[in-house]
Amino acid sequence: MNLFDVYPIYNIEPVKGENCYIIDKEGNKYLDFYGGNAVISIGHNHPYYINKITDQLQKISFYSNSVIISLQTELATKLGRISGYENYNLFLCNSGAEANENALKLASFHNGKHKVVSFKNAFHGRTDGTLAVTDNMIISAPINTREHVTFVSLNDITAVEDEIKKGDVTAVIIEGIQGLAGINCPDNNFLTELHSLCKKSGVVLILDEVQSGYGRTGKFFAHQYAGIEPDLITTAKGMGNGFPIAGVLINPEFKAQYGMLGTTFGGNHLACAAGIAVLDVFENESLVGNAYKIGNYFHECLANVEGINLIKGKGLMIGLEFTYPTGKLRNLLIEEKVFTGSSNNKNVLRILPPLTVNKSEVDLFISKLQKCLKKVEK
Repeated sequence: MNLFDVYPIYNIEPVKGENCYIIDKEGNKYLDFYGGNAVISIGHNHPYYINKITDQLQKISFYSNSVIISLQTELATKLGRISGYENYNLFLCNSGAEANENALKLASFHNGKHKVVSFKNAFHGRTDGTLAVTDNMIISAPINTREHVTFVSLNDITAVEDEIKKGDVTAVIIEGIQGLAGINCPDNNFLTELHSLCKKSGVVLILDEVQSGYGRTGKFFAHQYAGIEPDLITTAKGMGNGFPIAGVLINPEFKAQYGMLGTTFGGNHLACAAGIAVLDVFENESLVGNAYKIGNYFHECLANVEGINLIKGKGLMIGLEFTYPTGKLRNLLIEEKVFTGSSNNKNVLRILPPLTVNKSEVDLFISKLQKCLKKVEK
């Protein structure tokens, strides 16, 4: 049997990780400023993380949600305290798409409506419900429908209001920062107005923080720069540092009923051990603060690099926009042993290092980037 060939991949096989670096089977060491698509939050192979998971493996690795799993409560308590959402509830699942899928269901359960407002260039997942609110027809199959969804321009509050006035809108879903689109940031004023509009209209506001959450922007969640509290918040990528785990943070106004949501693997013992380890490292090493501090330093350094058309993003979620497609630049960076990310905007390079990154590693990246940009210019 062969693998189903759906991924364009580099001819590189990582076999080991060390904080902000990965090492391939030939022994080459790469600076990882992609983090497996913003997944590696506390660095590769953090010793505390490894010990936590190993310890849990020696006890019990899995059982379903038909029994008490105290690790779930410990994870929810720590996440609430560290994120600033202690009064919210938590539903645990396995992936960002699953978190968004359940958030959309919760919204519809809550107000009995079925239309959704999403945003142009949005990406929320590849499952049926999340594909409907994702602005990319290329990855939608004929079976996937989106008649109940309207896409409006980011930061256009009038367009959102016009759609809500038409009636039967259950939710507005928006990314804290549009990641795959090329690091597009909603304006803080827009988020404030959107929050007020949804509250006034009885529409559920869903903040998709799957990529932009978990400290990446220098706040625990990107929307916290706007000082708002959405009804539902979804999280995933940085939550388990590579172990599949995701969640929906749920306003206490939403009432739970047996059977309304469910999952076999979500919130299992190993996943919770990974999630708890990540939060412990966040606290012990002040990683949200580090993302803010190093993010500012990174932006300052990038401002002095010639050839970048626009620097986008917050903290350690950075988009570098050029006046040309970045494919060749990414290949040159790979040759220089640096991993970066692409985006649907072919002119934007995504930079998503672990939150443990330091100034010397930023300096190394800047020097490698400048070297590659000179080659591109030639």
